[in-house]
Amino acid sequence: MIEVIKVQKSFEDNGSRRQVLYDINAKFYDGKTNLIIGQSGSGKTVLVKNLVGLFKPDSGQILYDGRDITQMDRKQLKELRKEIGMLFQGSALFDSETVMGNVIFPLKMFSSMSAEEQRERAQFCIDRVNLTGSENKFPSELSGGMQKRAAIARAIALNPKYLFCDEPNSGLDPKTSIVIDELLSDITHEYGITTIINTHDMNSVMGIGENIVFINKGHVGWVGNKEQIYDQDNDDLNNFVYATDLFRDVRKYRLVHGYQRTTSSK
Repeated sequence: MIEVIKVQKSFEDNGSRRQVLYDINAKFYDGKTNLIIGQSGSGKTVLVKNLVGLFKPDSGQILYDGRDITQMDRKQLKELRKEIGMLFQGSALFDSETVMGNVIFPLKMFSSMSAEEQRERAQFCIDRVNLTGSENKFPSELSGGMQKRAAIARAIALNPKYLFCDEPNSGLDPKTSIVIDELLSDITHEYGITTIINTHDMNSVMGIGENIVFINKGHVGWVGNKEQIYDQDNDDLNNFVYATDLFRDVRKYRLVHGYQRTTSSK
């Protein structure tokens, strides 16, 4: 589990300090798909960068199973990052490497496996994301969804305890997005990973949102799950959830048919 306790973050802006995160408290659970949602500029990306150690908060704690990342030195951070998998928004595959080469890369960098063991592990991950037969293809030969699956295979190559995904469905069609969501959910449950997904895709929220943290203007605006998110008495959350025609129609249907709204929670 990753626990965030009273995290604050500000930046220098034209000679003054601009506050971005205010007393953030949140928990991200093992074996669950944990989603961070919020409008652009809400602070969710800054929160994720604090979580992975790219930024250091002004105050507060970020605990990885009790280990405070904000107090770690460079060596300790390097060791912790061996337990972290990253799935980047644009897949970030190496164009000059095949699928196999991309998945093997972190094993060469951070493991003590033999070359044969590295290849066996990479093949296992490639098979797990249903890319068997594409080992020798280059990223330019793959569809967007296949590139994303190759990136997931690379992200899980080191068998991470923690997996961070930045807008994993960006640029994908709805059908392929569902495939990626289901794959991330399956992997999370199968290996008990603490998976944190930074997203604004409401289809993902409604599909796999087991633990959802809504960030609004630098504050935690709501915490809950996909079953609870529809009917909250929370204007900021509802303005985000029902921003598209599809979900506005869902809301109308639920109100017409008498679904009970629940009190906002933080």
